[in-house]
Amino acid sequence: MLKSNNQGNLFCFGLGYSAQFLAKRLIPKNWLVSGSYRDSNAITSIKEIGVSVYLYDGNRVSSKILDAIHKATHILISIPPQESGDVVLQHFGSIFLKSKHLKWVGYISSTGVYGDSNGEWVDETSPLKPITFRGQRRVEVESDWLKLQKDYNLPVVIFRCVGIYGPERNLLVSIQQGRAKNINKPGLMFSRIHVEDLVQTFEASMQSIRPGAIYNVSDDYPSPPSAAIEYACSLLNIKPLQPISYESAVLSEMARSFYQANKRVSNKKIKKELGINLQYPDYRSGLKALLNE
Repeated sequence: MLKSNNQGNLFCFGLGYSAQFLAKRLIPKNWLVSGSYRDSNAITSIKEIGVSVYLYDGNRVSSKILDAIHKATHILISIPPQESGDVVLQHFGSIFLKSKHLKWVGYISSTGVYGDSNGEWVDETSPLKPITFRGQRRVEVESDWLKLQKDYNLPVVIFRCVGIYGPERNLLVSIQQGRAKNINKPGLMFSRIHVEDLVQTFEASMQSIRPGAIYNVSDDYPSPPSAAIEYACSLLNIKPLQPISYESAVLSEMARSFYQANKRVSNKKIKKELGINLQYPDYRSGLKALLNE
């Protein structure tokens, strides 16, 4: 049960980058935050932000995790689907249905479910045409979670996220570390979201719960990836990285897939339904702020 002075009790399946930023946002507002992580070596550093952390590798379920879930009012799921499906749904779905306190279940999906729209705008009503196995799994898992919402009134909300950037995870850092590549694929458009705007969207949804809702989470200005690279170089006062053609670029399978889907992602719904006012409406404002941190 919640203590009277707590605003909510959030459990995060997967205390990764985004979930940690959400925790940092909510803990000062008298939220209790706990969650799972699969690497025991990193648990100590995560605990330092005030989060209770439980080891979960997608297989063994501990009694401590079950106890934390029973007390949760809100649950965020960021663990990506496996070949077998969604491990959280498989291990905990029936437990969620029995919860007496659960008000909100947020599932972090991807705009990869839309596939390639040839640079046209997509919104939450656009057809789902994934072009990768990961995208297809996302479509299937979204459907499974939404079925629980429809059949059992589980308060599920889906967030289809674009590329997430923020402190320590951005183009400025990757350029300085020599990892960035200026991939040139004419006509390609990318959408992005600063992590602070992502977590403010999660929080807004928690405060205005619409079970079964689906939200694209993106900033206002999709742009060619090369434009963001060139702007980041200008902020660092270095020459633009030499363009590399997409065809000749040496990329991992996952990295190459990001360049195969060309679309602009609309964020009108989060503004209309959740009242979101983006702190960083484009990559320029986001990168400029990160430079000064």
